[in-house]
Amino acid sequence: MYLFPLVLTLLFFVLIFFIAIWGMRRTVDVHDFFLGGGTLGAWFLAFSYGTAYFSAVIFVGFAGKFGWQFGLSALWVGIGNAVIGSGLAWIILGRRTRRMTHNLEVKTMPEFFAVRYESNGMKIITALIIFIFLTPYTASVFTGLSYLFEIVFERRFSFTFVLTVISAVSFIYVSFGGYKAIARIDFIQGLIMFIGSLLMVYFVAKNYGGIWAAAAEVSTKINERISGGEVQLSSWYILPSVVFMTSFGVWGLPQMVHKYYAIRDEGEIIRGALITTIFALVIGCAAYFTGAMTHLMPAGEIPKTLAGGVNFDQLVPDLVASHLPQILMAVILLLVLSASLSTLSSLALVSSSAITIDLYKGYFNPRATAGNELLLMRLLCGVFILISYLIALYKPAWIVSLMSISWGAVAGSFLAPYIYGLFWKRTTKLGAYSGMWSGLFISNGLYWYWFFTESPIEAGTRSPLAASIAIIIPLIVVPIVSIITPPPKNETIKKAFGVS
Repeated sequence: MYLFPLVLTLLFFVLIFFIAIWGMRRTVDVHDFFLGGGTLGAWFLAFSYGTAYFSAVIFVGFAGKFGWQFGLSALWVGIGNAVIGSGLAWIILGRRTRRMTHNLEVKTMPEFFAVRYESNGMKIITALIIFIFLTPYTASVFTGLSYLFEIVFERRFSFTFVLTVISAVSFIYVSFGGYKAIARIDFIQGLIMFIGSLLMVYFVAKNYGGIWAAAAEVSTKINERISGGEVQLSSWYILPSVVFMTSFGVWGLPQMVHKYYAIRDEGEIIRGALITTIFALVIGCAAYFTGAMTHLMPAGEIPKTLAGGVNFDQLVPDLVASHLPQILMAVILLLVLSASLSTLSSLALVSSSAITIDLYKGYFNPRATAGNELLLMRLLCGVFILISYLIALYKPAWIVSLMSISWGAVAGSFLAPYIYGLFWKRTTKLGAYSGMWSGLFISNGLYWYWFFTESPIEAGTRSPLAASIAIIIPLIVVPIVSIITPPPKNETIKKAFGVS
């Protein structure tokens, strides 16, 4: 039964290999490797943005957890991701980001901060935050994807073997081809995700009388479970925090902002916004609707943890495996594989650029040749994937906590300095620093406070709230500090905003 998914997966890997080789032959410098030469249009970039947005985490973890806890209300997360995190982000940030990065002649977020705020120290801090907090996030993607492979292949392959293969494919995918290859592979993966998500919802819901009948039954079931105490009502702020964190948080994530740098021209932005909104709406709503349908599983089939609670990570895989024919399970496997590889490639590319462009060439060796810079970036992609592989393989206890706060730490640190830097000329270096440090300390401080004073489970449950607060507070701090500190140099503002 596992042979068809195996053959399809191997063919997919072969396709990735050939596109990576194609990309390598067309990559001559870091500009090609990191931005695809700045020649990519709306379809490629919109799909690259959407596939980077969603990974195995949403299908294996988030969809099951929030679909079980909130039922159909979890669809608000998918809607928020589409409207705010995708469409609105492109419309508000796309054009201004492209213009200002071209004006300042920068390629990365650390470079943007360094030039916009005239601070090499900010470049170093930003690069370190990216590398430290995105590495465990990548490890969590590896872990979720490897567990799904185990289920589909009926545990014929060990977790270690699957993790090793996926890591090796990721290395070839990213290190050889660069963004020219990544964008094209992301487009193919995006088509698989789009079609696979629709098929997943259709065939699972078909077993319960169709989408509308399944939705009505989910509402009835979750109300019964809440009344019976099987499902505990979460605090009122949890769902809005998840929507806010996953929708507004991406506005400050470097792997998402990176897509705007590579836009061919400004005419592509509205088209890209429309494409990525539709894509995200289908993927997000399909994932959370499927998560809500886990309430329709027979009581005896609901997976449990060793402690007797519901195993959220296994809910959606078990539901899908029990209702889809084997040929469609192969498609769903490719769906999650595609989502994860695209996310992994974006994280590896941004993290390696933080060390190569922002630290090595930008600080230690400004005269580095294009060839050496490109070689180092490829090697660092491999190092980043290797570290993520080891974290996923050995899973030390402390890294689980770091995974929980990585999103809040990165988005909380970067979003306010980035947004104000784009739109407000009066934003100062000290204002940006205050926003960055306040976001970083709040996201970490709140999480660890709950971790030690209450419990690791409670800290994990409240981590979206910590991330949301870490995003909001710097938006207040940056303008206050900027107003009471000396304004930036007039020459810098003229260059950044293109004022003659």
